[in-house]
Amino acid sequence: MVRPLTTSSATIFRAQSEERFARIEAALERLAEAQARTEVEFREYRERSEERLARIEATLDRLAEAQAQTEAQVRALAEAQARTEAEFREYRERSEERLARIEATLDRLAEAQAQTEAQMRALAEAQARTEAEFREYRERSEERLARIEATLDRLAEAQAQTEAQMRALAEAQAQTEAQMRALAERQARTEAEFREYRERSEERLARIEATLDRLAEAQAQTEAQMRALAEAQAQTEAQMRALAEKQARTEAEFREYRERSEERLARIEATLDRLAEAQAQTEAQMRALAEKQAQTEAQMRALAEAQAQTEKVLQSLIATQQKFEERLQRLEIRVGQMDGDLLEIRYQERATSYFGRILRRLKVVSISDILDTLEERLSPDEVEELFNLDLLIRGRIRGSPGETGPEVWLAVEISALIDTEDVERALQRAILLRKAGYPAIPTVAGRNISPVAETVARREGVVIVQDGRSTLWQEAFAQWESNQA
Repeated sequence: MVRPLTTSSATIFRAQSEERFARIEAALERLAEAQARTEVEFREYRERSEERLARIEATLDRLAEAQAQTEAQVRALAEAQARTEAEFREYRERSEERLARIEATLDRLAEAQAQTEAQMRALAEAQARTEAEFREYRERSEERLARIEATLDRLAEAQAQTEAQMRALAEAQAQTEAQMRALAERQARTEAEFREYRERSEERLARIEATLDRLAEAQAQTEAQMRALAEAQAQTEAQMRALAEKQARTEAEFREYRERSEERLARIEATLDRLAEAQAQTEAQMRALAEKQAQTEAQMRALAEAQAQTEKVLQSLIATQQKFEERLQRLEIRVGQMDGDLLEIRYQERATSYFGRILRRLKVVSISDILDTLEERLSPDEVEELFNLDLLIRGRIRGSPGETGPEVWLAVEISALIDTEDVERALQRAILLRKAGYPAIPTVAGRNISPVAETVARREGVVIVQDGRSTLWQEAFAQWESNQA
């Protein structure tokens, strides 16, 4: 036998309801306070975001000015390169009259200069690409934070290319200096060879003079010995005259060779002087280029610092946004829990309105009212499971006017959005009640139900109640009656 609902139980239930209403009201007040704090924090966050965006825009303006300075420096570098090319063409025209070995060396120098020009053109092209990327970056900067990172990444890649090209330019300059050192070494070898040749020539002349001295002595001896031999003397005199002529020709050829050698050495020295001047100009231009590169590196470091600051600002914004989203999620969970609690209280308070269309003389039953029977027929875990039931109702099925049907119990699970877990819990707890001897029918109640949950409810014979409208009642009752039979 089920004990009727006593006055003390009603009083206890009413006190519990009032406590729950008080807790709900307190929760709503805390929710309102939390919402107010959230609005204040959001306004502060929006103000801080606007200030940070203003600083980012100012940084981008400074970056645009720095880029304009870089463009001016690149134009000056292009003009200096044009002057270098003109001087090199003039130098190449003059170098056509030089010696064969020097011409070969200058040809290699021309190749190295051509490589330098190609590298400078590549540098100009890279700078043009950098300018195009910056113009594109400046246009995209109007979209602010959404595209700042991608633009700065491309700018960093362009800078990496510029640095690689500058390293290649430095390597080409090192090659040019190595070639100049090789040219200086070849010139030193040429001077050494000339000194060696001059020494050998002087040695040969010394040997000729010694030979002539010895020949003069022999001639004197021959004149003393061969006075009687006039014919032999005549022949000797003829040989001496021929030898003197040959000596004269040798001296003339040596003087002519020395003059030609001096002229060639003078041209070599003049060429080397011009080459030294050109090298000095090249070194001056490279120093100017190094200074400009140092300025560019300083600007890029400033840009990197600005980028680091921007990343810090973005990280702060992301962290703030994540905290805000976490608070919103917690707020949504709390609101969902409060909505579920309110809906459960509403169904308990208005059980007749919601279930009166299918049951007569219905009453809300507390698990404690039937606890003795449950403890006799179920295990402790099963009884504990039934304590989690949202709502338990008993009544008699409505029939024709004046007729009363059999008594049934509704094991109701309440949720704003009914899902498959709600259907399964109602089914499981109705089965436990039937095991304890109560003709329970599983029921789910709420505002909406998911399509999958509705399909499961139809298959398992679970009643669906939405805002007082019940569906699947006849099917569920027939299914559970047939199972009982």
